[in-house]
Amino acid sequence: MDHMRLPEQGRPEAEILDDLKQFSEDDPDYKHGRVWSLVYHLDQAHEDFTAAAYQQYSSANGLNPAAFKSLKRMETEIISTVAGLLNGGPDTCGVVTAGGTESCLMAVKTYRDMARAKRRVKTPNMIIPATAHVAWFKAAGYFGVKARLLPMTKDFGTDIKKLKSMINRNTVMILGSAPEYPHGTIDPIAEMGQIASEKGVPMHVDACVGAFILPFMEMNGIPLPEWDFRVPGVTSISADLHKYGYTAKGASTILYRDLDTLKHQMFVYQDWPGGVFASPALLGTRPGGAYAAAWAVLQKMGIDGYRDLAAQTTAAVETLKAGISDTNGLRLLGNPQGPLLSYGSSDPKLNIFAVADQLEAQGWNVNRVQNPDGIHAMITAKHNEVAETYVNDLKTAVASVRSNPDLANSGSAATYGMMAHVPLRGMVKTRVLDIFAEMYRAGGGHLDLDDSAKPTLLERGMARYVRWKSRRS
Repeated sequence: MDHMRLPEQGRPEAEILDDLKQFSEDDPDYKHGRVWSLVYHLDQAHEDFTAAAYQQYSSANGLNPAAFKSLKRMETEIISTVAGLLNGGPDTCGVVTAGGTESCLMAVKTYRDMARAKRRVKTPNMIIPATAHVAWFKAAGYFGVKARLLPMTKDFGTDIKKLKSMINRNTVMILGSAPEYPHGTIDPIAEMGQIASEKGVPMHVDACVGAFILPFMEMNGIPLPEWDFRVPGVTSISADLHKYGYTAKGASTILYRDLDTLKHQMFVYQDWPGGVFASPALLGTRPGGAYAAAWAVLQKMGIDGYRDLAAQTTAAVETLKAGISDTNGLRLLGNPQGPLLSYGSSDPKLNIFAVADQLEAQGWNVNRVQNPDGIHAMITAKHNEVAETYVNDLKTAVASVRSNPDLANSGSAATYGMMAHVPLRGMVKTRVLDIFAEMYRAGGGHLDLDDSAKPTLLERGMARYVRWKSRRS
């Protein structure tokens, strides 16, 4: 395949912008609430505002805080605001990062290095729930910290009965989520924090999703368990701004109880020919536009604005919960307490992945979960406008699958069903890696689970096994 070449001469700006607009024609319709992940959209006016704030600092670089003092001021005020929201104390400190994954990576790096420096730990491990976001597994791989998993309970919460006995001298941190991504449940942070405190092990709370909605739900009178710095054992929290904070993409935070801990996150190299180099987090160049947009949106929204958005989100969540509970053959998975939920089938004859396919045929962008199989929804205030429509379409999708059970054997339902239930998990990993990598070849194509994943003979056999086992159960 020939590589795309730079044009010999520069093109007109209007023509280029028109191309960009056309590129998005096949993207999910997030502006009308048809997407249940990835995007946190309010309206065009809000996007214009964040874009204007971003543009003012689009060339500014937060690499050197002594150079762009404006960005350091914004970062300081953002961290102070988030610390107050999460009930931090006078010594709470932190850094603005480029996203939730960077914040999670930094926590693992920090606690690994702290344990190495203070306790000479050479084979570090961390104890995390099985439902922890995949970023924590990525961090385990990147930083050589073994992930030891707390299992799920029967209702898909985190089972902490063995937490105390799992802690050993090589344990560098414990993780809890507020809420966890797959089912939207808040982990038992208070109990975990008490154990962490007793054992002298740091505890991080992954509130990348919840930090900018759970406090406002609580202000609105919704009872929630304590999960933030009010819990004595909690030593750090990650909190995304570009999720329920509705700032521009590329803005998260990680906060620590004290500076002594934060120092282990930082990187300093004093002997570089280019000069002494210091970096507070993973990135070198830190985009100033993301700082400006985040600071501006926090000022624009205020407590009242976020409380209103939390109320709209809660209304949408309750509409979905009621609709799911009222649909024969469906059940909520776990105990969703925030803006996330998943639901699956309570009827072995109703294939939930086939239901997902039917929802997509009606124009919804759907995410799937596994163990158990289900459909996932990350609900925003925007979804309050379409929640009833979604529920009606869901009922139609369920009826379609009931009337045509063979839908489970075709399309994405068959592909996802095989990937979720094939016992040879290494084979699934290898196959997905092959397909995914092809997307990044110069001139590569799009990800299409139906067309690009042409099954091998072994995979066809595995698919037949999965269908047989499904019928047996």
